[in-house]
Amino acid sequence: MTRKLSARVWASFILIGLVGQVAWTVENMYFNVFLYNTISTDPSYIAAMVAASAVAATATTLFMGALSDKLARRKVFIVAGYVLWGLSTLSFGFISVDTVDAWFPAAGAASAAAGLVVVMDCVMTFFGSTANDAAFNAYITDATDISNRGKAESVLATFPLISMLIVFGLLDGLTQQGRWRTFFTIVGLAVSAAGLIAALLVKDEPLEKKDEPYFRNIVYGFRPSVIKSHGRLYIAFAAYLAFASAVQVFFPYLIIYMQMYLGFENYAVILGVVLIAASAVSVAGGGLIDRAGKLNVVLPAAGVMLAGLIAMYFVRSFVPVILAGIVMMSGYMLVTAVLSAIIRDCTPPDKAGLFQGIRMIFAVLLPMVIGPWIGAAVIKNSGATYEDLGVVKSVPTPAVFLAAAAVLALVVIPVAALRKMDRREN
Repeated sequence: MTRKLSARVWASFILIGLVGQVAWTVENMYFNVFLYNTISTDPSYIAAMVAASAVAATATTLFMGALSDKLARRKVFIVAGYVLWGLSTLSFGFISVDTVDAWFPAAGAASAAAGLVVVMDCVMTFFGSTANDAAFNAYITDATDISNRGKAESVLATFPLISMLIVFGLLDGLTQQGRWRTFFTIVGLAVSAAGLIAALLVKDEPLEKKDEPYFRNIVYGFRPSVIKSHGRLYIAFAAYLAFASAVQVFFPYLIIYMQMYLGFENYAVILGVVLIAASAVSVAGGGLIDRAGKLNVVLPAAGVMLAGLIAMYFVRSFVPVILAGIVMMSGYMLVTAVLSAIIRDCTPPDKAGLFQGIRMIFAVLLPMVIGPWIGAAVIKNSGATYEDLGVVKSVPTPAVFLAAAAVLALVVIPVAALRKMDRREN
């Protein structure tokens, strides 16, 4: 029987999900550009920041997700988390080499400023992961069921790209003008406002309050007996690990690649066209995911993304980059939607918050440690550089797309295992 989602639930999904993805877009793409353009061009700093943020996000989701399960509450974590998430994002507008030099004149200003960005990124990630990764994701699982998750996930999967479109279209000009304080202030206030509105929209689903010891719940998902009894869920996690690692090989360097290697000053136009087209494909594919069967869609969707990655390696001019980008990002969104839906289907309904931390290990921590370092190694070994005021700076090259394609191919292994389990059960 199909469970219909109410207008209020859809409104909460759209507002909270989209604004949260705007904040993650800024964190995932613009913190890198902010660090590169204003503090240091060493890609190792970017890789270190991404890895530290991933560790913070995973630990936060693990602890706060278990706490939300124990208290049988999601709303308070979403509301408070979004308000503080916005305020911490706003604070980045006050970080600069000159400011740090004034605070700590004896220290290397650039290195100290880069370290401060990494630390503040972890603070911001704590609030964001509490609100979004732990509480909001558990709330989605609570409010949906197996009959409507493909449709819900196909809409939610568009938000990362729509958020990029919003940021690129409305705010990117501020970053190109060096107006970082204004940029972070606008984003931060928007995220905090979403938290206040969430207080009116979100309604906690009826959940049973947990009496189990809190710390026992935290380690629940690591127990061998739990992994064995929920083997399908962990294999689905492994599929997401391969996919997300491939994305992180190129994604943190994408804007820098278009700016510095391709020389596109109007890269926002390219991204806008790509994101609109890919989002339309994702929404249109939502019904297909539920009708055709999620496992039947995974590999074709991954094949589309793989073709796009390979095409991105070869293209250099404006229109071909747009076309290759549409193929790549359409596949990316479809894989995101279908793997997310499979994971939700396999998640025990009474432990949705608890398993968000385990999901983060596979979807965020490991990919954001593995992927950016692969990308950084490819960039450094490519030897592509330019000189700016006597400083030699590394430039991302098309090789990152081939490296991402090689990692993405690994998704075949866990998907084949899931299909084999299905055949055996049937």
